[in-house]
Amino acid sequence: MGARAAAEAVALVSGDLRAPVADLSRLLASLRGGRNPGERRWSEDVRRLQALSRRAGAAVAADRAGAPVPAAEALGFVVALAFPDRIARRVPGGSGAGERYQLSTGTRAGLPEGSPLAGYEWLAVAEVSRARGRDAAGTGAVIRSAAPLGADTAEAAARNLLTDTVEAEFAGGRVTARNERRLGAIVLSSTPVRPSPAEGAKAVARALERDGLKVIGFSPAADALRRRMALLHRELGEPWPDITETALLARLDDWLAPELQALAAGAPVNGIDLAEPLRRLLPWPDASRLAELVPERLQVPSGSQVRITYPAVDDDGGRPVVAVKLQECFGWADTPRLVQGRVPVLFHLLSPARAPLAVTDDLASFWSGPYLQVRAQMRGRYPKHPWPEDPWAAKATAKTKARM
Repeated sequence: MGARAAAEAVALVSGDLRAPVADLSRLLASLRGGRNPGERRWSEDVRRLQALSRRAGAAVAADRAGAPVPAAEALGFVVALAFPDRIARRVPGGSGAGERYQLSTGTRAGLPEGSPLAGYEWLAVAEVSRARGRDAAGTGAVIRSAAPLGADTAEAAARNLLTDTVEAEFAGGRVTARNERRLGAIVLSSTPVRPSPAEGAKAVARALERDGLKVIGFSPAADALRRRMALLHRELGEPWPDITETALLARLDDWLAPELQALAAGAPVNGIDLAEPLRRLLPWPDASRLAELVPERLQVPSGSQVRITYPAVDDDGGRPVVAVKLQECFGWADTPRLVQGRVPVLFHLLSPARAPLAVTDDLASFWSGPYLQVRAQMRGRYPKHPWPEDPWAAKATAKTKARM
């Protein structure tokens, strides 16, 4: 680029001149042709800058990469040298007045309606300001003056903004990574790569910090174990650990380190069950009493082993629930209690169709009172099943009368 062209460009962007529809090239042409009222002042500035250049013994602008700048990009190159943070690339999806550009700072801006710059992939922006309406293309900012630029020229003008980094993320159940080449915030290329363990670990940590343990998820077995442990902590305290989300995230290294390392190395999340990691938090030797204090199942008088549903981890007053057919509990007077007798089981007594008939934690009172009303309502609806007048003397069963 010659000293004259460089001086013209510098005088153009440093003067108080308005580019028509943001096009600096059109403004420059009008000044060179003497068709602009500001031509006289601009010409004086050009001569002054040329003189300064001659005294310095070098052109005002030179190609940093050593390769010549195309004539069509000379103006844009000077603007880009002056304002590397305003180099902009077109954002796909817009057209015409809706053209949007991303600046190297990350800001987005639109072109004014009717700008001949629409369609250029790269622009060197000299001025951008806040705006509303169509000119902003929905971005909140509008490009007031700019010149076309090529990709190579943009990189040559802003070499200090070029970076190559590996961006790893934990999404879709596993860690993936891409090698991204950027000019500031503008992504030039993105290539899949294998993340290093450190990069993978950071990606998993970010996901856990953002979304919590749901990025891994609790299997039914892990959720059931966690509920049992939470009830023990609620009723007995230490040494039974706090198992809330906040507490678990605060001590990941104590219970989840091997699984986090596997995820960081690329293992899929669906291969991890949190039940076993949670067991690492069980206190010893107290853990040997887990099944005694909070059993998974309860044997009812019929002989069935019925699963106990424990309250949610964050339910401070929740009770363990056993949902069982009413007929399987005939004659049961003493309501079972868990956690060293501290917590009575809440029974959901069901019809033969497993619809709820009663909820009670006092079986003796139920048989002596409410049962008679339930019997009156249900024996006609379910005649194949036993509804004895005396539930104390009846045999508990899961079978129909015929099968009995």
